[in-house]
Amino acid sequence: MTDDSDLHALLARAAAAAADFRTGLAERPVRPDVDLDAARVAFAGPLSRQPVPASQVLEELLTAAEPALVASAGPRFFGFVTGGALPAATAADMLAAGWDQCAYTSVLSPAAAAAEEAAGTWIKELLGLPLSASVGFVTGAQGANTVGLAAGRHHILGHRGWDVERDGLTGAPAVRVVAGAERHATIDRSLRLLGLGTAALTPVAARPDGAIDVAALAGVLQADSDRPTIVCLQVGNVNTGACDDLTAAVELAHQHDAWVHVDGAFGLWAAANPATAHLVAGLERADSWGCDGHKWLNVPYDSAFAICSRPKAHAAAVAYTASYLIGSGGAVPRLGDLTLESSRRARGFAVWAALRELGRDGVAALVDRCCRLARRMAEGLAAGGADIVNDVVLNQVLVGFDDDAHTDRVIAAVQADGTCWLGGTTWRGRRLMRVSVSNWSTTEEDADRSVAAILRLAEQVR
Repeated sequence: MTDDSDLHALLARAAAAAADFRTGLAERPVRPDVDLDAARVAFAGPLSRQPVPASQVLEELLTAAEPALVASAGPRFFGFVTGGALPAATAADMLAAGWDQCAYTSVLSPAAAAAEEAAGTWIKELLGLPLSASVGFVTGAQGANTVGLAAGRHHILGHRGWDVERDGLTGAPAVRVVAGAERHATIDRSLRLLGLGTAALTPVAARPDGAIDVAALAGVLQADSDRPTIVCLQVGNVNTGACDDLTAAVELAHQHDAWVHVDGAFGLWAAANPATAHLVAGLERADSWGCDGHKWLNVPYDSAFAICSRPKAHAAAVAYTASYLIGSGGAVPRLGDLTLESSRRARGFAVWAALRELGRDGVAALVDRCCRLARRMAEGLAAGGADIVNDVVLNQVLVGFDDDAHTDRVIAAVQADGTCWLGGTTWRGRRLMRVSVSNWSTTEEDADRSVAAILRLAEQVR
């Protein structure tokens, strides 16, 4: 066992190692020094029969892990719309691990409950959402979209006199889910998980920028208007960053008594920046929203928000009660009534800390700076002969080179080089490099350095 003095030394060592890693990110190669096979060797080996001192375990972990860490928290990681955790959020998350609070009910942790309530209110204020909405602190876009669609399923079937939580879907009115052709893949998986199935999905054609075609949406809704319907809209197309016309699309959906869920994993944060808020006009009129914290808010993984305009529908869809549980299932839904996880860490501390560190102006500046740097990178790549195929409205840039094969060679070369990291995608039948600028610490120098590396490598692998 570790005594109190040993514990102080152990946690201080861990904090120092974490700080050393974070402060070195600006110059660290983004690609790790070793590959998966080497990492497996470092971590593998027989499990010892006897206990091992915690201090020795920590040193072994640092030795095994450090060479295989990706600098995804750093300023030149442009893959997967990944943010880098803010200093205050990082410290708060370390405290959350030390405090080891279960955020299922306020009985288990009044502090966790209060932090989530405060942070949830700030999020609603920043995004212009109804203050009466419920906020569940979930793991990511998958959890947020699943909870939002579950609430929608409850609501629209309830209007048809069907209790889906009691009776399931066998014999229920057939639910129709309407979503854009370029929806995020988590929507489809949510439909599978909720028992609706992907056959319930009616895709709607996309505009040239990837946003939903509102005229096509009107036609789809009119074609089978008797079915209970959920409409999934998107702000922040995963490839182009485009946002659906929420004002028009939500109005159409509500004319057909449809529930509207908005997948805004990163794009929802556009509402917090006056320069981009027009892209999500009408956001507040939807019924549920999904939004990530570990993307543009730059809090540690895993952190996201399932927000619902009807708290009772939200809780009815996902809450549960048991004789031994205290503090859940009450008249006012809270904490565990709003998520799919009961045994979950207190991720609200890090969200609260990030919002306190940034403030309203800081969140707006973070979003605005990432958009500006994305445009800067697009302009620099275009000046160097690359093809920018999307209108850079947010933080996403799609880049093409001479042909698909050349583009894939450039992506592989950039990842191997280590100056920056970005991934590839296929959009409209073409292989493209996808640049996502989401990190609070990215500077103009980082953007220019990355552009120079991409163009240098593009020429080398031509």
